[in-house]
Amino acid sequence: MTEDRNQNLNKKQLEAVNHGDGPILIAAGAGSGKTKTLTSRLLRLVQNGAPPESIIAITFTNKAAKEMADRMAGYKLPPYQHPFIGTFHSLGVRILKQESKFLKRTPAFTIFDDDDSLSLIRKIMKAADVDKEQYSPVKMRGKISSVKNELLDPKEHLDKIALRTFEDYEISLTKNNAFDFDDLIEKVVTLFEANLEILKKYQQKFRYILVDEYQDVNTSQYQLIRLLAAEHQNLSVVGDDAQSIYRFRGSDFRNFLNFESDWPKAKIVKLEQNYRSSNNIITAASALIQNNKMQKPKELWTENPEGSLIKVIRTADGDQEADYVAEQIGNIYDNSNKDSINQAIAILYRTNAQSRSIEQALISADIPYKIFGGLKFYERKEIKDIVAALRLASNPKDNLSAERLSKTFTKAIAADLLKELPRLGQELNILELINFFLHNTDYFEYLAKHFKNPQERIENINELIAFAAEFKNLPEFLERVSLLQSADQPKGSPTGAYRNLPPVNLMTIHLAKGLEFDRVFVIGCNEGLLPHQMSYGAMEEIEEERRLMYVAMTRAKEDLSLSFFSTPSRFVYELPPELTDFVNLTGNKQNLPDEDDMYIDDF
Repeated sequence: MTEDRNQNLNKKQLEAVNHGDGPILIAAGAGSGKTKTLTSRLLRLVQNGAPPESIIAITFTNKAAKEMADRMAGYKLPPYQHPFIGTFHSLGVRILKQESKFLKRTPAFTIFDDDDSLSLIRKIMKAADVDKEQYSPVKMRGKISSVKNELLDPKEHLDKIALRTFEDYEISLTKNNAFDFDDLIEKVVTLFEANLEILKKYQQKFRYILVDEYQDVNTSQYQLIRLLAAEHQNLSVVGDDAQSIYRFRGSDFRNFLNFESDWPKAKIVKLEQNYRSSNNIITAASALIQNNKMQKPKELWTENPEGSLIKVIRTADGDQEADYVAEQIGNIYDNSNKDSINQAIAILYRTNAQSRSIEQALISADIPYKIFGGLKFYERKEIKDIVAALRLASNPKDNLSAERLSKTFTKAIAADLLKELPRLGQELNILELINFFLHNTDYFEYLAKHFKNPQERIENINELIAFAAEFKNLPEFLERVSLLQSADQPKGSPTGAYRNLPPVNLMTIHLAKGLEFDRVFVIGCNEGLLPHQMSYGAMEEIEEERRLMYVAMTRAKEDLSLSFFSTPSRFVYELPPELTDFVNLTGNKQNLPDEDDMYIDDF
């Protein structure tokens, strides 16, 4: 095997790559080359004599696993002697196929996705005559998932009805020769803890374990790694506690902070050189994250140029903010040269509801865009339901809208809507009609029963209400919505003046983690949005919101803009003033409001 590309690694990366046996924590700052370091460490283990088949490299996404496998492709390994590179769940599948008989399944088991699991739970609850008003199948599915992911005793953490549903659900999975997605890790942990001989077999088989994004592991994933690595302790983990932003999924970054307690002989290597961003962006982001108390401190630095100052823009409202961003992007495109024409541009936001105003501004400016990981605003179910009700109120002959309402709600509720909306369309204004729809359908309760993200959907509805309030009458509003929808570019088919230029990337900050862009606009840097109002009152939640802001800022390579309206985020005040360029579009006083007058202690 040829020598690897160690000449491309810096001193700290080499230190991590060349570490021998024993546990090692690689604390890798944003843009510091963690994937390259972890892959190089894997190669070094092979070069030092570790059998490739004794190594497992665990990632959180198939994309990351493919990237690591692609980097390995240039090194020709003997047939059938390859390390396992994949996600936690794919590792679980491999083990369960070998040990399925101990769990009363065959190797040909089926894996139930979320929809399959929810359908089975609905069937079980219906057969048991469980009151849906008291127990929604969606919430029941969430309880069962939490019990598995957190390795909880169901008898201690579920009430009688939920426990009976859980037990019937487990029996049904066995009868169907199936595992659900959570089982792929939880059942392996349970098997290992109950059968030490099986655990010993896999401890001997997998002598070297590498884990990417270790700050994101949940309880069951953490326990799986601890069990597998307990004997040989050849555990290499890489991650960044400053980028731990998935608490809502069950991740617990304290596993990262406690690594030295779990593995007393661990070596700690900090990767602090950033290769992605300008010096100003790195310095400002570092100053921000230093305000977190729960962290493993790092001093991120870069040899990149200082770059431009970070723009902080104050606007009057969300629509002016969106128009400003669209105008700036138009100017970038208008002034593009051959070198910059393909620069990647991203607009990041805290909640999906914020996409409404920016989509509208981009459409009006004829700028192509694409949304990552979600639907465009007017394609979201809750928005389509309300718009259908408004269309029926405006046009009683709109059979498509009537059909949508009939399919969505019970016969009694749908009949009432079909009867009342055409009449009320002549009597009520837009906001009164929306209120009638929400009240008469118990729509918020409907969302809570049927969807895992009711709060996000409610935020979308609130955004629609705020937009609708700008219109004098219903036909005018519906016309605007229809024009926005028809003007929207089909996926991959941008039109207009900028049709030959790359589309702007729209996404939540959560989805942006791991990505990078030449220019980044972070919109809605408002108190109540970032940090989100639901985080108020708990220091650990405010600190996660600060980590979100840190992740958003460190996605930018060259230019970063942070905009707000109403009350500026407390995080804006944590940036070094000398690194920012404040722009006021409101016509009011030129400086940020006095921070002392803006906030009170939340804790």
